[in-house]
Amino acid sequence: MALDYCHPTAPHKRLRLPNWYVSSLMMDRALDAVARKVKTLDRKHDIPYLAGYSKDGKTIYIDRHMPSEWEYNGRKINTDRFLLLHEEVEKSLIDQLDLHYLHAHQIATRAEEAAVRAAGISWRDYDRFMQKYVKTMDDERLTKVPADLDLKPYRDEHDTDLLERMATSIEKGIYPEGVDKAKLHAKIKGQLETVMTHTHQPRRGPKAKAKPAGN
Repeated sequence: MALDYCHPTAPHKRLRLPNWYVSSLMMDRALDAVARKVKTLDRKHDIPYLAGYSKDGKTIYIDRHMPSEWEYNGRKINTDRFLLLHEEVEKSLIDQLDLHYLHAHQIATRAEEAAVRAAGISWRDYDRFMQKYVKTMDDERLTKVPADLDLKPYRDEHDTDLLERMATSIEKGIYPEGVDKAKLHAKIKGQLETVMTHTHQPRRGPKAKAKPAGN
């Protein structure tokens, strides 16, 4: 797989820091290492929410309309690297540790954000750029979806049972230390209402359904 990374073949200089030290350079090397693990990168399909993976995890899909580079403050940023990190971390946590998608997604998003910030990029600016290319599940542009796309994340995203159990735990006082209970509870309830509305109310106007396509 030919991908344009900052130093895919050049030898690394030894850091004058402990190996465990989380520096920008270490994060950059971690991104390279993750990218090398990707067996196949496919940019020929329409993918809900920008990126996804095949059921067997051997292919990472990035939406065909998502640019691979972004002009940011005079720099050309390879955005594929951050998406690859997110999808690889998420898929590994689901398959290897049997985590629920919502949990794996949160961890993957934190890893993606850390990598973006380590590259000297504003997370808000990065997210704003990405949002311009997001296709939701009912998007009319989803006409060429890969046949082996893992749909578990899209199903689990609407897991109302998990959201309800999370809300109940917070009401019982079971939540992470240092977290604002009221804000966390409100966010979970808001997500639950959104999911319930999306799941049970009819859509407004006809929408073209995504049609799986062979690779």
